[in-house]
Amino acid sequence: MRSYLYQRKDGRWVGSVHVGHKGGQRLRKHYYGATRQEVAKKLTVALKAHQDGLPVVAERQTVKDFLASWLENAKPSLRDQTHSTYEIVLRLHAVPYLGHHRLARLSPQHLQDLYSQRLDAGLGVQSVRKLHAILHGALKQALRWNLVARNVADLVTPPRDHHKEMKTLDVEQAKQLIDAARGDRFEALYVLALTTGLRQGELLALRWQDVDLGDGSLRVVGTLYRSSKGLLTIAEPKTAGSRRQVTLGSLAVDALARQKDNQAAQRLLCGAAWEDHGLVFTNELGRPMEATNLRRRFFQPLLERAGLPGIRFHDLRHTAATLLLGEGVHPKIVSERLGHSRVGITLDLYSHVTPTMQREAAASVDAVLRDR
Repeated sequence: MRSYLYQRKDGRWVGSVHVGHKGGQRLRKHYYGATRQEVAKKLTVALKAHQDGLPVVAERQTVKDFLASWLENAKPSLRDQTHSTYEIVLRLHAVPYLGHHRLARLSPQHLQDLYSQRLDAGLGVQSVRKLHAILHGALKQALRWNLVARNVADLVTPPRDHHKEMKTLDVEQAKQLIDAARGDRFEALYVLALTTGLRQGELLALRWQDVDLGDGSLRVVGTLYRSSKGLLTIAEPKTAGSRRQVTLGSLAVDALARQKDNQAAQRLLCGAAWEDHGLVFTNELGRPMEATNLRRRFFQPLLERAGLPGIRFHDLRHTAATLLLGEGVHPKIVSERLGHSRVGITLDLYSHVTPTMQREAAASVDAVLRDR
């Protein structure tokens, strides 16, 4: 790999690296600087990248080209679902507004303006914060590769996260939901959500091979998500703690048994049109169920029939945790059922339940000591 270093008539130094051929033409990458040492350093980095099998980039590289290169190089170290999320977020919210800028000239103001524009366009605070986190990670890598002088994301303040108050159902409301869902095609899904606290993606990825009705348990080994290509895909859970075995109560076992019978009848009704993916919860033809369709077409109407307030599907998971903790189940057990990586996460999320638990604990100690 050849490189050249020379000084222009205007006094600036230029370095060039031969990176191959295209259409019979020699391809070069060029680097510029005020001193020989500055450009020599850039050439050294380029030569090292070539030796390591990394892409050799020019100073004129745009943000769009860099993000595409970064995503490609990061792919082996990311979960498929994470890589897909990064690609979608950057394609929709970063590249159209920052892509034309030269990477080396990207400024903090460019990012701050981007965040303000996205908020004004209706993008949620959490989504803008996620955008910032992805860009920060990408630019951190650009700094390591000596493509930029600094990580401009370090100098930008993302919008403040306004914590939304958690909504949960109380015991009577949870019973109302289960009563209203009786006979519903997704009855078992709602029962599982309320009794196990599984995430929506985990429920929709659940396969019959991972359910043992005789033993009264199930294994969580996947989560359903939409890839950057628009396909519904099952990926491994995010953390090791998310892969877990969950014991089922009789309420869930009975609901799953009915679900199995109902699905068998639906399969016969569809005949050759049925697509057997082995999933517990599917659309009318056996295909993976789209989460958005589930919420809009089935869950929200169910809440209305039950006379319950509007909540997110994810709030059923919060409800399950709150009910368990409220009944005195040890936080470690609740944490394992939810698939949290640490019990501290469970305690932080559901701290509103712990004061009651603390009072009960204090009363129990008093009762024991008074008996003596």
